[in-house]
Amino acid sequence: GWTLVAGGGAIRKVWAFRGFSDAWGFMARAALAAEKLNHHPDWANRFNIVDVTLTTHATGGLSTLDVALARRLDRLAGGAEVRPDPDKAPSACESRPR
Repeated sequence: GWTLVAGGGAIRKVWAFRGFSDAWGFMARAALAAEKLNHHPDWANRFNIVDVTLTTHATGGLSTLDVALARRLDRLAGGAEVRPDPDKAPSACESRPR
């Protein structure tokens, strides 16, 4: 699931997709969902890895918008693998033998 960020003002989740195209497709769908809610994630993409943090800056912490967007992102991510330790999430590109 989502991890509460230190301090409790945000939630974070990291997904690993099959490849770059799947990760990018998720981000495109997620961007449309975020626009509909007028609530935008702080996120990063590294090849097949998408790292998302949600917070509501106007309230200085979590809000119902974060929960709503988190639920939508979970549905959009489908069967992507959730990385439990996001700071140690190598991308498929980084973990390939050379």
